[in-house]
Amino acid sequence: MTTLTFRAATPADIPALIALVTSAYRGDASRVGWTTEADILDGARIDAEGLQADLDRPRSTILVAEDAGRLLACAHVADGGEHGYFGMFAVDPGQQGSGIGKQMITEAEAHGVREWGLRSMLMTVIDIREELIAFYERRGYQRTGIKKPFPYGDERFGIPRRDDLQFEVLEKHLPGTVP
Repeated sequence: MTTLTFRAATPADIPALIALVTSAYRGDASRVGWTTEADILDGARIDAEGLQADLDRPRSTILVAEDAGRLLACAHVADGGEHGYFGMFAVDPGQQGSGIGKQMITEAEAHGVREWGLRSMLMTVIDIREELIAFYERRGYQRTGIKKPFPYGDERFGIPRRDDLQFEVLEKHLPGTVP
């Protein structure tokens, strides 16, 4: 397993974050890994403005994982009040399946507990992404049964290639905390 260094992203990381997240989810480059959304969404997955807003927001951190200075993974963690939020999770497609994603999730959850005392984490996943939901379930996340509409018409979330997309909310009670 790769030895990773974790740190909070800075504005200087924005171009590399855009490249990483895009390569993991969109276009032909994303097909190298298993997290691709290329068959269901076109367009951008993230933009500089959205990343800067996440960096500027109080109680919000974009974590990056590096090996020898090379950005290999990222995740956004935020204190959402009653629950934490986990999102923008991406692993370099050529590194997927190597254990980097598991390390990134563990660090993101630990960050939420350490920094903000979070007891649980929520995330949203496009509900037809069964293989991705199964991955999160193996990491302790559970389906809540809560569905949220996909924001059709808001290209910040991509350009849908189908008309049946929606998000499903997953939740995990964080290790070392009481649910």
